[in-house]
Amino acid sequence: MTTDLTTLTPAVVIVGAGPAGLTAARALAPRLGGDVLVLERESTAGGIPRHSDHPGYGIRDLGRFMTGPAYARRLVRQAEAAGATIRTNATVTNWAGDRAIEATTPQGRIRVEAGAVILATGARERPRPARLIPGDRPRGVYTTGHLQNLVHLQHGRPGRRAVVVGAELVSWSAVLTLSEAGCKTVLMTTEYPRPDSSSFFSVPGRILFRTRVATRTRVTKIIGRRQLEAVEIADLDSGERRIVECDTLVLTGDWIPDNELVRAAGIALDPGTLGPLVDSALRTDRPGVFAVGNLLHPVDTADIAAIDGSHVAASVLSWLDGEGVPAEHVRLVADPPFRWVAPELFRPGDPAPARRRLLLWSDRYVPTPRIVLRQDGRVIAHKRVWWPMAPGRVFRVPAHILTAVDRRGGPVHVGVE
Repeated sequence: MTTDLTTLTPAVVIVGAGPAGLTAARALAPRLGGDVLVLERESTAGGIPRHSDHPGYGIRDLGRFMTGPAYARRLVRQAEAAGATIRTNATVTNWAGDRAIEATTPQGRIRVEAGAVILATGARERPRPARLIPGDRPRGVYTTGHLQNLVHLQHGRPGRRAVVVGAELVSWSAVLTLSEAGCKTVLMTTEYPRPDSSSFFSVPGRILFRTRVATRTRVTKIIGRRQLEAVEIADLDSGERRIVECDTLVLTGDWIPDNELVRAAGIALDPGTLGPLVDSALRTDRPGVFAVGNLLHPVDTADIAAIDGSHVAASVLSWLDGEGVPAEHVRLVADPPFRWVAPELFRPGDPAPARRRLLLWSDRYVPTPRIVLRQDGRVIAHKRVWWPMAPGRVFRVPAHILTAVDRRGGPVHVGVE
C-alpha cells in the first residue's frame, strides 16, 4: 500500500533550525519573498542554545550578551519575522533527487523539491559507547546536551557529586549546569597537559566552583551496577590509578558532525572534520547543496555558526540566479598538529571565508604559533599570530594568508613551526 506524499517546492529548504539554519533563513527569506522552508526534527526550534541556560550567546552575531534560551527564541522570531516557514517535528529521512528530500511530520510524509538545499544539522558529542570506556552500565552517565536537557527542559536533577570528562568551554558549561542543579563537580579530567579552554574561562571557573582540573588523566573504568558509584582515573604519565567517588559523570566535547544526510547523498567528506568538503562560499560538491555551521567545524560557538548562516546567503542567491561555480580549486590540507582546516577548498575569485578567517583544530598547545603554508614542496606564506592554538577550541587564522596560493598548483598544506 502506498501513501501519497505532499510535495512542497520552496526556493530554499534548510535542514536544521539551530543558529546557523535560522540565521540563513533570516537572511534569505526577505530576498525570496518568504519562500524559505526550515525543517527541524526537534519539537522546538533553536538548537543547542535553547537548553543551555547561561549567558554568553549572541556576542559576535547580534552584538548582545544573552542566555542560550533567550538567544534561541530571538533567532526563531527573527527568522519568522523575515517570512521563513519553520516546521518542527520534521525529520528528513532520505534524498529524493539532487535537491529534493523526504521528511516525516506529524501531518504525514512530505517531499520537498527546492531550488537550493542548506544543510545545517550541527554536531553532537560522542556518547559513552563511542568512547569505549569500560566498566558497568549504570544510571548517571550523561553528555552535556543530555544533562542540560534534563536540567533546563525537563527540570530533573542529576546526582550530588560529579566528574566531568573534558576541560574545554562546553565542559565549564556542564559544570555551571551541574551547579545550578545542586551537584558539585569534584573533578574535571583531560588528557591534555593543560586545560583545553581559555584561561579567561578556566581560571575563574576553578575559583568559582572550587573544581580541580586533572591534566594528563583519563577515565578508565565506570563503577556501579544500577547507579554510578565511582570512576577509575588513570594518570597517563605515571600509570597510577585511583578511584573517585561520584554519582554523576558528564562526557563533554569529542564532537562529531551530524553527517548522515551528507553521507546518504554521497557528498564528499573531509576526513578531518567528518563533515562535507566545502569552499569559502560554503558549497558542497553537489550542485545547489550548501552546508553551514558546526556540521563543517565541530565544534565552534553558536554565534560563529550563525555567522555562517549569514555568509551562505549570497552564495545561495547566486546559485538561484544561475551563476556558475569557478572550476579551478586548490585543496587545503591540515598538517599535524592540526587535525582539520575549514573551509577545505580555495577557489580563486570566491569571497573570503566567513569573518575572513580560516578555522583549524589543533591537538597541541602553542602559545604564539608561526603558521606556514606549503605548496608543491616549498613555503609560500607564513604568519606569526599572537594568540594561542590549543586543543579543545577552534583556532583562527586571517584568510589573507591564502593570497600567495598558486591556483594551478597542488594542494596547500597548512602547518605550524
